[in-house]
Amino acid sequence: MPQYHRILCAAVAAILALSGPLAADKASYLTLAERGWSYELRTTMLARDPGIPVHINGRDFSGASICLVGDPPDKSTLRTLDTFRALAREIFGKPLPMRYAGPEARQCGLGRTVVLRLYSGAPPNRALTDDLLWMNDVHDLGLPPRRRYAAPSPALAQTFFGRRGAGTHIMVQQAGTDARDPEARAFFNSILIEELFQSFTFGMDILHLDRDTAYASKLEEFPVDLRHLPWDSPAYMRGLLSSNPRGLCEFDVLMLHAVATAPVDQTNDPAFIAYIDSAFDTLMMATRRTMGDGRFAPILDPECGGGPG
Repeated sequence: MPQYHRILCAAVAAILALSGPLAADKASYLTLAERGWSYELRTTMLARDPGIPVHINGRDFSGASICLVGDPPDKSTLRTLDTFRALAREIFGKPLPMRYAGPEARQCGLGRTVVLRLYSGAPPNRALTDDLLWMNDVHDLGLPPRRRYAAPSPALAQTFFGRRGAGTHIMVQQAGTDARDPEARAFFNSILIEELFQSFTFGMDILHLDRDTAYASKLEEFPVDLRHLPWDSPAYMRGLLSSNPRGLCEFDVLMLHAVATAPVDQTNDPAFIAYIDSAFDTLMMATRRTMGDGRFAPILDPECGGGPG
């Protein structure tokens, strides 16, 4: 066979190999995108002044710095953070600097900063309150000056919109004394991955009600009743691990690519979904190239299309 025929046949075979999965995934992925990214601002645990303008675009925090406060990151946490930073740099084309600032968020300084408070054991609610009051001073968020805040779960991420800009605060428990327990490590890495992904894409939780249907996104959650279990108990960890994927799925990587490239002003309105629809094949090919990079394996879940098992 002539050389140019062999090249043409190889190209056609590659296109056909992609076309089936791309077509099969598109409808379900668009539905997930609509459920997780087409929304109006929802009320959180913090009351907000409706007069403060809100601008939601996942690219707003690309290239921001991550300021670690509280406990220094343990080995597993640091691996997850470094892998996510590498993934963000690959997709957004900007570095994601990170430094440990000490016990207090006010040591992070000003600028585009994501505050990440790490802790083990009981949640540091007093430190959480201090962090938010400092962010209130920096960004003029309009929070009540004497209010006290408490973490409702082992991981909490919130972006605040103020008169002097926006800021994101994440508080996540890490393994601590449970570092040698594989299930504990999987649990703490899972909640950290979820909070990072949501913070840097502005995706919302997606209810997953059918246990017989495989998960397709880290944002999907099957409802489990864990209200009466201690956060550090094996039963709580197993229950939460069973409620959603342990890492990012193929769909999640696609959404990172979409956020990075969408020519829209906000990534929570119909124009963003329309962009994903029109650019789906290009986004999917970029996604599969990213997933094939072994550097990102520690934060991907192979059971939900997150790379090779």
